Amino acid sequence: MRRKRLRYRAWHRGTREMDLILGPFADAYSDILAEPLLRRFELLLGEEDTDLLRWLMGQEAPPADADRELLDQLIAFRATFSTAR
Repeated sequence: MRRKRLRYRAWHRGTREMDLILGPFADAYSDILAEPLLRRFELLLGEEDTDLLRWLMGQEAPPADADRELLDQLIAFRATFSTAR
């Protein structure tokens, strides 16, 4: 149920741009994420869409306390996903 809820949150962010970045990532990885990474993804979903979008698009550096490793995974996934389409 928790993983299903994460996928829903990833696909229903409020901005279409974030839906299209976080949704496919959640679809691809939510079933296989280990507990620590699942928790980190949940925390990342708590960030504001406007902030996340600027960080993921490279328009603004994330704050020092942001999960840079997970953001880098999302950026790499976005690049791979967008070229595969």
